[in-house]
Amino acid sequence: MTADGITYADAGVDTHAGDRAVELMKAAVAKTHGPEVLGGVGGFAGLFDASALKSYKRPLLASSTDGVGTKIVIAQQMDIHDTIGQDLVAMVVDDIVVCGAKPLVMTDYIACGKVVPERIADIVRGIAEGCEMAGTALVGGETAEHPGVMGADDYDVAGAAIGVVEASALLGPEKVVTGDVVVAMASSGLHSNGYSLVRSVVKHAGWSLDTDVPELGRTLGAELLEPTRIYAQLCVDIAASTDGLHAFSHVTGGGLAANVARIIPRGLAATVARDAWDLPAIFALVQSAGKVPWNDLESTLNMGIGMVAVVSAADADALIAQSAAAGVPAWVLGEVSADDSRAVSGDVVRGAKGVVGGAVYLSGAYRA
Repeated sequence: MTADGITYADAGVDTHAGDRAVELMKAAVAKTHGPEVLGGVGGFAGLFDASALKSYKRPLLASSTDGVGTKIVIAQQMDIHDTIGQDLVAMVVDDIVVCGAKPLVMTDYIACGKVVPERIADIVRGIAEGCEMAGTALVGGETAEHPGVMGADDYDVAGAAIGVVEASALLGPEKVVTGDVVVAMASSGLHSNGYSLVRSVVKHAGWSLDTDVPELGRTLGAELLEPTRIYAQLCVDIAASTDGLHAFSHVTGGGLAANVARIIPRGLAATVARDAWDLPAIFALVQSAGKVPWNDLESTLNMGIGMVAVVSAADADALIAQSAAAGVPAWVLGEVSADDSRAVSGDVVRGAKGVVGGAVYLSGAYRA
C-alpha cells in the first residue's frame, strides 16, 4: 500500500507479470499462425482471413468449448505444466472433427491465483504445440489473475475453437446404416475424463505419484499426466479420403458406449465386443485398486479407445490401415444392425447427453 492508497498490485494483481508471460509465449503461439492469421499476438481480437471459405458451396461453422477437468490437479502436484495444454486442445478440436469439420482457430482462457510468467508460458506453449498437431491457429487468449478467489498455485484452463465443413460432407447419425462397421482408434491413456474417480482411487490406495508401477513401466504420475491424443488432423484426412465414412464419436465424459450411442440413429444398434482389444494396464489398475464396479468404470473412462469411426464395410480395412500409418492403432469393434435387444446377450446403452437415438450392445469381458 502506498501513501496515496491501495494499488492494483496491493490487491494481488501483477500486470507486469502478465506482460512477461505474454513475451515468453509469443514465439510458440506464432508458430501456429499461417498466412490466414492477421495481426499476430496482442490484439484485442484474433483475426483470421476467411476468404478461403468462398470455395465452399454451403460452409457450416462448427464450434466447441471445453476444459480438462481435475487432471489439472495432477499437473499442479507434479509441477509439470507444459502438457496440460495438449489435453485442452484435444478436448476441444476433437469434438469439432466428429462432424467432419476442420478446426480453423482456437482461443484459450487461463484463470489463476497468481501469475507466474514461466508457468503460464508453459501452459500456453503446450496449447500452441497441440494446435500445431491439430493444424489449428491459436489466435488469442486471456490470462486472468484471481487473488483471494484462487490459491497462489491454483489455475484452471478452458478453450474454444471454430471449424468449418461443407454441408454435403457433414458426418453424423443420419448417414449411419445397417451393415456399417464400428472401428476403434486407440487412446493414449486416460485422456482428460474421469480424474475425480482416478484421484479417489489413488488416495484410497495410498499411492504416491512418484511410485514406479511395474504394470505401467513408469511412474504413476507420468501415466496420469500422459497427454490426450489429438485425432483432429487424422480425422480430417480420413474424412477427405474415405467416401464410406459416416460418423465419428469422440470418447470423453460418459465413456465408450454412451458416446457411441450418440451417433447411432433410432432403430439401429452398434455392437461392441469387449474382448476385441487388450485393456491398457492403467484401466485394470484403477479397477482393481478401487474395486470399482466394471459398469461404473466403463461409463466413466475411455477404456483405451479415444475415437470411434462408423464406416461402410468396404472401407473399414483402409481406414484401419490409414490410422495405423499415422501411429494410431485401430481395430474393428463391431457392426451396426437393427435395434433388437431381445436377441442380444449383454449390456445395452441407449442415449446420452440429451440425444435420443439408437443403442450400443456391449458383450463379453475385457482382456486385461
